[in-house]
Amino acid sequence: MSIDRRQLIIEAATKSFSQFGYKATTMDQVAKIANVGKGTIYTFFKNKEELFDEITNSLIREMKVAAEDAFQTDLPFYEKVHRALYRILEYRLEHQLTIKLFQEGREMRTPAVMEVMERLEQGIISYIKEKVAQAVDKGEIKECNPELTAFVMLKLYIALIFDWERNHDPLTKEDIAKLLEQYVFKGLSK
Repeated sequence: MSIDRRQLIIEAATKSFSQFGYKATTMDQVAKIANVGKGTIYTFFKNKEELFDEITNSLIREMKVAAEDAFQTDLPFYEKVHRALYRILEYRLEHQLTIKLFQEGREMRTPAVMEVMERLEQGIISYIKEKVAQAVDKGEIKECNPELTAFVMLKLYIALIFDWERNHDPLTKEDIAKLLEQYVFKGLSK
């Protein structure tokens, strides 16, 4: 049985980043968790940043796959976007690595983590932008700036899920869908 050492290292690093955060994770820890020599890590990744990049790129791909399922229906466009955004943000809340990264980004403002959080957000915006542009082309929604629309949708979603809850009872998934429809899609509908 062949062991995929590269995958073993990625899994160990993900575990370490999830437990200790980016800043506190060392290549020694990753090697220990993966049960490989530190030199083995360097045959696949030149440094911690490259390893972290590999993991976050994979995370972005996984989030897109989770969101894509929401678009495989015959529902109206606003409902598909709602389902996709909800699934992406749910994924972020369920995935231990993203939880730790958000915490580290908020508390320590670690530059590498802040950069990853920006890449995650840009990845989501880019994905939604593509879906908005397709909806415009199909005549499902009226002409708009797809990137700006995607940005507003994501920021509204984040505000309704995370920011609102700081001082209010959490909104239900249905409440969020109604608000998204009311504030964004009523204005975009033909």
